[in-house]
Parts: sequence; C-alpha cells; structure tokens
Amino acid sequence: MTDAHRTLSENLQATADYILRLQLPSGALPWFAGGITDPWDHVEAVMGLTVAGHHQAALKGFDWLANNQREDGAWFAAYQNSAVADDTRAETNFVAYVATGLWHYYLATGDTAALRRFWPMLRNAITFVLAQQAPSGEIYWAVDSRTGTSKDALITGCSAIYKSLACASHVAGTLGEDCSLWRTARHRLGDALRNKPECFDRTWESKARYSMDWFYPVLTGVISGKAAKQRLYEKWDTFVEPGLGCRCVKEQPWITVAETCELIMACVVAGESQRAATLYQNIQRFQLDDGSWWTGYVFPDDAYWPDETPTWTAGAVLLAADALFDLTPAASLFKNVEPA
Repeated sequence: MTDAHRTLSENLQATADYILRLQLPSGALPWFAGGITDPWDHVEAVMGLTVAGHHQAALKGFDWLANNQREDGAWFAAYQNSAVADDTRAETNFVAYVATGLWHYYLATGDTAALRRFWPMLRNAITFVLAQQAPSGEIYWAVDSRTGTSKDALITGCSAIYKSLACASHVAGTLGEDCSLWRTARHRLGDALRNKPECFDRTWESKARYSMDWFYPVLTGVISGKAAKQRLYEKWDTFVEPGLGCRCVKEQPWITVAETCELIMACVVAGESQRAATLYQNIQRFQLDDGSWWTGYVFPDDAYWPDETPTWTAGAVLLAADALFDLTPAASLFKNVEPA
C-alpha cells in the first residue's frame, strides 16, 4: 500500500468504524441506531466493512442474512433486528444483492470457505429471483405477500440484478457448481434492458426522473464502452449539481451522498476517472466528525436532510473510494464489465 493509500485508508477508517459500532449482536446492520434493517442496504454496509478489512464483522452480516432467509429463498422488505418490520413484500433486487456482497467479499479475501458456507443461501436467493423472470426477460420487481408477483419491472432494480447474476455465476464457477441457467437468465435480462423499454414502468409513472435509472445501467455493465460514456454525458447537467454531487430526482434541489457515490463508481466503470475524482472531492463536506455521512443536502436551503446518517451511505462511500483509489482487490468488482 502506498503512503497516499495508507493515509486515505486511515481517513476512511472512521467511516467503517461508524458502521461497526451500529452492528447488532445478531449481525444486522440497521440504517441507524434503532432503525430498520433491509436486505439491500444491509449488504451495502457489509461491503463497506469488507473494504475496511473488518472481515469477521462482514461474515456476521452474512450470518444474519442466512439466519433470516425465508424457506423460499427471499427476505422480507425490512426487519427490526431479527423481527420482521415490513412483511408486505419481498423485492427481487434486495434478494439478489447478496450475490454481489458475497463475490465482493471473496475478491477482497480469497476466502473460498465462506463462499461454500453461504452457497445454499445464495443458491436459494437466486432461485427465488429467477422464478420472477418474465418471458420477455425482465425480472418483476417484487412478490406481494397477499397478491403474489407484482408484474412490472424497474430499470434500476433489474440493472442491479444483472450485476448480481454475474456475481452469482462467478461464485458458482469458483465452487464448481453449474450456473448455465443463471447465465442464460442474465443474457435475457440484459437483452430486455437494452432493447425492450416497453417491459419497464408499464403500470406506474416512468422512473426516468430518478438519477439511478440514468447511471445504473452503466454502473452494472448493462451498457458499456462508448455507449456508457455517451449515456453519462447526455444527462450529466440534468442530474449533477456542480460542486456538490448527484441529485436523487432531477427536479428536486436535493443531492444525496449514496447516489453520488454510485455515480462515482459508474464514472470509473465508464473510464471517466476525472469526473469521478471531482465528485468524490465534492462530497467530503458531508462527513461528520464521528465518521458518518449525511444522507443528503437541500442546497437552496443550505440544509442537511433528512436528519439521518445511514450505514448504507457510509458503505457506499467506502465502495466509491475503493473503486476510485484501488484500496483492495475488491476494487475490480464493478470495473470488470462482464460480457453480455
């Protein structure tokens, strides 16, 4: 590790320590003290711990997932420690994300035993997700606890699943498990995302006003090469507030740290490292003395809003720093774009 990396790592350690302090004995990583835990944001915080070298704490986080997985392979939308806080649905993007977290952990540690230990959890999660794939390739966004599969799809959610399926296939390949069906499903999903816009946002208002719909296909490798750069250029001025960061929604004067961090990673993926570095420098003002980070900032009011410092935002900062500065072997997670 270079001196610059060592200094950077020391500065970010406070962020990781903040996540670590909030981890419950069960391994759960709530949004903040007393808050809920949801499967996706829990994994994001786990990956932050992995970047910082808190590997045992990360394994505790995977243990929490394994201990709370339903028989069908899914997780509910939210928990309060290990009690269910929101049993209305299971979201496919949430369920699939464990694959990204596990492969990230392996890239950082080379711990094949951990992959084997959590393989049943991963296999069952991906089985649940792919059971919600439509004939046209998209993956429905959720399964409602009362009415069953909610038959519409999200560009952001499906883009994240596209990446998770690549990670799941890597885990399977490392363990010598067959994943041919997963690879086929990922190919069909990518085709839907790139070529079948009619499959998304069919029953609700378009989500195109959200920045994640703009950059997630780049972040997750759905769109790559020159097309990825072009996609970022097209709406950069729509979503990026100069000197601050990335808006969550285009018409709202509110930038969010997590979305900015994910955009940083998308820029790195697209070969726009200078843009990424500028964004990373811009968000430094949003860190608190305890290492945590504000959710967002309403710039006309000069106000941090909401009054929250989530663990998942801290996790996103650590992931962005790793992607930008190559702090760990897991920095390659998003930079290595998988073939379609």
